Amino acid sequence: MRREDREIQNIEEIEEIIEKADVCRIALSDRDMPYIVTMNFGYRGGEKPALFLHCAHEGKKVEIIKRNNRACFAIDVDHELVKTDSGCNFSMNYRSVVGTGRIFFVEEREKKIEALRILMKHYTGVDQQSFDEKKVEGTTLLRLEIDGMSGKKRPSA
Repeated sequence: MRREDREIQNIEEIEEIIEKADVCRIALSDRDMPYIVTMNFGYRGGEKPALFLHCAHEGKKVEIIKRNNRACFAIDVDHELVKTDSGCNFSMNYRSVVGTGRIFFVEEREKKIEALRILMKHYTGVDQQSFDEKKVEGTTLLRLEIDGMSGKKRPSA
């Protein structure tokens, strides 16, 4: 990282940013063309951290992942424009996390329900949601297994 003074190395702070965020951006590679999409997500930390995402059974994102499951992601929070007398000196306060990994389709029913619970807990704080069986069957669940991630911040002075 070029600006080491802005690097976040503490995993607790990185996970706090992830927990605070309401969306993440997933970047995929469609042959020689980048493709990025904003998604709702849930996060599981620990020894094998992962993001859980949901989508329809078909579409551009699903087709790209079938061909190439490598991905990167970006999450950011606490945006604040820092104004000055000169437009060229404006800046932005923020905290962000970026990472890389591989996306896998969650196929097994119990694993899909677990993924949905992680997603719903992220937005509701409720740990044990119940789900309509048709909705579970009609939803594609994705697990982005994180290979690495880093945090960065530009806090206000």
